[in-house]
Parts: sequence; C-alpha cells; structure tokens
Amino acid sequence: MRRAHGLWVLPPALLVAGVFGYPLVLVALQSARTDGGAWTALSWRLVTGSHEFQAAIGATVLIAVAATAGCLLLGTFFALVIAFVPFPGARLVSRLVDTMLAFPSFLIALSFTFLYGAAGVLHAAGVPISGFLYTRWCVILAEITFYTPFVMRPVLAAFTQVPADRLNVAASLGARPWRVVRQVILPEALPALAASGSLTLLLTLNEFGIVLFIGAKDVTTLPMLVETKGVVTFDYPGACVVAVVEVALSLALYSLYRWVFRRYERSGSARPAPRHEPDQSPGGDRAALVA
Repeated sequence: MRRAHGLWVLPPALLVAGVFGYPLVLVALQSARTDGGAWTALSWRLVTGSHEFQAAIGATVLIAVAATAGCLLLGTFFALVIAFVPFPGARLVSRLVDTMLAFPSFLIALSFTFLYGAAGVLHAAGVPISGFLYTRWCVILAEITFYTPFVMRPVLAAFTQVPADRLNVAASLGARPWRVVRQVILPEALPALAASGSLTLLLTLNEFGIVLFIGAKDVTTLPMLVETKGVVTFDYPGACVVAVVEVALSLALYSLYRWVFRRYERSGSARPAPRHEPDQSPGGDRAALVA
C-alpha cells in the first residue's frame, strides 16, 4: 500500500522538478559560466562586490521589513476593530478584504499614480507632494496597502476563535479593554501574526510589479536588478547571480514560514475548543465584551 502511494506521488514530483527545478538549476549553472561556456566565479565576484548589488540588498530588506511591520500593525488594528468593535457594515468590510486578496499588485501602483503623480488628484488639489511617488516611502506605502489584507485575514480568523468565556471572565474581574486585548486576545493571535508576518515578508521581498509600475528610479531592489542586468544591460550571468541570491533568501524565509506555520498548527491542535460562542461573525455579541 505504501509503495502504491509512493507511485502516485512520483508524477507530480517529476512535474514540479521539470517545470520549476530544472530552470532553477540552469540559472544556477549559468551564474558560474561565461558567455563562452567556461566555468568561472568571476560573475559572482563582480556582482556581489559591486555597490549596486549591496545597495539593492539593503533596499530590498529595508522595504520588505518596513512594509511587513506596517502590515502587521494595520492588519492587527483592523482585525481588532472588525472582530470586537460593533459597527454597521462589519461583515461587508470583511468581504471586501477577501476581494482585495484577488487584486494584482500593479493596480495599487496605478492607483498611487493617480493619487500622488504629477497629474494626480492630490497634486491638482494643491497638496505639496512633489516627488513623493518616486521615493522609497511611496513603495513601502504601496506594499503596505496591498499586503495588509494578507495579515488581516488570518489574524481576524484567530480573533474569532478566542473563547467568549475568557473575555467574560476578564471583563468580570474589572480588566480594562486595552488590558483584555494585551493579555487575552493578542496572545491567542501570536501564531497567526507570526505566520502571516513571515508570509508577508516573503512576498514583499520578491515584489516586482509595484516597484516597476510606480517607476521609482532611485529604488533598486533585487528583482529590479535582475531585470536591469538581464533585459537592459544584457548581462545574463550577472542576472543569474542576483536571481540565485534572491532564490536563496526566498527559500530561507519560506523555511522560516513553514516552521512558524507548523508551530501554529501544533498550538491550534493542543488548544481546547471554545465551550460557547453564540456569534463569531464580525461585530457579533463578542464585540461588546471589550467595548
């Protein structure tokens, strides 16, 4: 029986190896070859020792970390409001968040162009924002706008799993709302925050569409450097070097994400089921417990 199961796994494994693994191997091999096919480490020395590459790594990490931190803050705040603060339209807002997850990232860049561009809405209104569209801060703001739902959705799901009995006990003991949030609600959402934060960091590290469509000339990230070397300057070995570094960083972050997710699964399976939750919809009767 186990042998039969192993045979069923073989076709998709071969498909993944052929579609994804083989091109990655070719990229890794090309990064250590010259245009004539000779093996050399010259491309690695030239690329990794250049100021352009080091600046791109710094910009990539800075933008990814800043955007992830902003997504965690905004996503947690919005999830708290939707889950525990009663207001009309909470369910509609929750559905809109789900819809935003399906949008491509370049739409956010285009909307920022209409807002902050030279012919944008704010410029026409007389707001002094000249040049903001092409700065690193605009890229960070655009990524926060796009990736906040990726944090908000799992955190909101974690908040709806908080047992109402715990909130009732905390409220009956006279705990203030902020203390309830800090000592009762947020600890329950820590695994979801860690998993969603790791995933968001992975996605922002590899973000290409937002930076490209915003057109920030002074912002060079690793994905943009791959495009510059491979398409603009035709330095294919150099582009492969940057791509290998980008893949290595992505795999390291993905391993971290899987580790956090496994811990979240273990903590979820070990957590006792809620005894009584009359309404787990956003803005339900649990909302009044921390209001």
